[in-house]
Amino acid sequence: MPYLGKVLVVDDDKNVLELVKLYGEREGYNVIGINDGDLVLAAFDRENPDVVILDIMLPGTDGLTLCSKLRTIRMVPIIMLTAKGEEADRVLGLEMGADDYVSKPFSPRELVARIKAVQRRTQPNDALIYSKLKYNKLEIEADIRRVNVNDSIVELTPREFDLLYHLAQNPRRVFNRDDLLTAVWGYDYYGDQRTVDVHIRRLREKLKHLPYECITTVWGVGYQFTPPSKEE
Repeated sequence: MPYLGKVLVVDDDKNVLELVKLYGEREGYNVIGINDGDLVLAAFDRENPDVVILDIMLPGTDGLTLCSKLRTIRMVPIIMLTAKGEEADRVLGLEMGADDYVSKPFSPRELVARIKAVQRRTQPNDALIYSKLKYNKLEIEADIRRVNVNDSIVELTPREFDLLYHLAQNPRRVFNRDDLLTAVWGYDYYGDQRTVDVHIRRLREKLKHLPYECITTVWGVGYQFTPPSKEE
């Protein structure tokens, strides 16, 4: 069985940790379980995981705070575990930088599928290795997954980068939310359309120093990438 990477799971429920470990290791992952939020940053530095799964409610530091802190260290994919039906928690998790979420109680097979999906989004695509998009004051380098605004690096989550790159590859084309969920999150995504709106809002905030608004809303339809009319 091929080794697929290391997953750091943070949850105070021992059964959840054991379940994720059982199903994750069956698929080829090395699963590290942590049951206290105060232990996460040290474990993150020590284990250098490929994916992090964070419960929101934790003893010690809560999952939302940890998500925000991890984002300042490294852009590893983060999946939040939220209570079933708690839309506010899901949206807040996405606002803090999470790439995906799974509602409790969850299917361990679904969770493993989500882990694989977020990993796929961060793996280089051979067709994009030498692809670079450049607009006025905005440069998107696909091979190293880097975005520059005014010659300064802008830190994006893996999902934010994928969303921006997909839109920028198709300037002035209007995508509805279902189009974007399929293209960026994949056919195996189980979430709702609100996810797209949250990521668009985060992208706009991070690109606010551009001299133009590059992601525009087409009311009643969706979103499009609108390049500047001329280069300065």
